[in-house]
Amino acid sequence: MELFWAQVVNGLIIGLLYALMASGLALIFSVLKLVNFAHGQFYMAGAFASYYLATLLGVPPLLSVLLAMLFVFVVGVVVHLLLLQPLYTGQVERKDEYAILMTFGLGILMQNLALALFGPWTKKPPDFAPGVTTLGPLTLDNDRLVVAGMATALMLGLLWVIGRTFVGRALQAVSQDRDAAAIVGINPHRMNRLAFGLGVGLAGGAGALIGPIFLVSPSMGILPGVKSFVIIVLGGMGSIPGAILGALLLGQIESLGSVYLLDPTRGLAYKNAFGVLLLALVLLVKPTGLFGQRHVRME
Repeated sequence: MELFWAQVVNGLIIGLLYALMASGLALIFSVLKLVNFAHGQFYMAGAFASYYLATLLGVPPLLSVLLAMLFVFVVGVVVHLLLLQPLYTGQVERKDEYAILMTFGLGILMQNLALALFGPWTKKPPDFAPGVTTLGPLTLDNDRLVVAGMATALMLGLLWVIGRTFVGRALQAVSQDRDAAAIVGINPHRMNRLAFGLGVGLAGGAGALIGPIFLVSPSMGILPGVKSFVIIVLGGMGSIPGAILGALLLGQIESLGSVYLLDPTRGLAYKNAFGVLLLALVLLVKPTGLFGQRHVRME
């Protein structure tokens, strides 16, 4: 029983990090109607930004996470202005192909740039809170508890902004009908930039949070990026609540499945396959995902 609850807690923590990253990807798709294939590399950028802020400048680790998110947000806004703005100004005819090639190429560029600048070796950011905490029969690393709390706070903040503020309602309006939003005075281009910046900023925050637990390297964003795609399809394309629920489900399936579904000595080798299996089972029952609607193409 102790092993079961330990796996549940581990699955919850990793699921919260998946949710933070995937909700950013869902936000980008909801507003911009494109899939950001460089999402994993923005995750990596946030981890490196937080690492160097904490180690070179002496910024407190938790504050370095927030500053790393701000840095990645600004980078995302600049990327949108330089590379993605033509999609929405009538300068590109084949928009879907342009978006795929541009974001995929950007991801390759960012990963190789990080490899050239930082080297191939892993780096260990400072701990958020050294030590462990005992909760009944469970002994939990303090870093994991801080990560879980921070990820939860960031997601609740995102849901509040989307559901309770004028900016959030403007983002929802643009995601539903760009032309109608423009008629009532909302600037769709500004909302596009904001959505892309927020989306990649959340990915950067997830990378910064996970750094002290799983280390930082130029290739760290590849697998989380793939899992983010699985999660947003599982939850429903463009649905932030669906992305959060899908991420929490994936975290539990991976954590419990690696121990109980297969030989525990080999379960970790199959861990990454559980997400694809879960996705296939859900799509067989509900092809649009848990909270998905009919797919909307880029306007």
